[in-house]
Amino acid sequence: MTHLDGNALAGLFADTVGIEITAAVGRCGSCHLVFELARANAFVTAIGAVLRCAHCQSVLAVIVQKPQEVLINLSGLAHIAIARP
Repeated sequence: MTHLDGNALAGLFADTVGIEITAAVGRCGSCHLVFELARANAFVTAIGAVLRCAHCQSVLAVIVQKPQEVLINLSGLAHIAIARP
C-alpha cells in the first residue's frame, strides 16, 4: 500500500477535533523524533487511516470512521504541540 503525507488527514482532523494537522508538531513515542505531523506517512482507506512516523514507521495514530462516530487513537505520539493563533 502506498502512503501519502500527513496533509492527507488535514480535513479529517479539522472536521473531528478542530486540529490543523499541517501546523501541529508531534513527538514519536518510539524514536522520539520531533516533526510536523504533515510530514508523517498516512495510509488512507475507505474506513479510516493510519499515521506512521516517517523515520521509524511506528504507528502514531489510528483513525476509524464509523457511521455514528470517529474513533481516534493517538497513543503512538508522546505529545502534540499546536500553535495558538
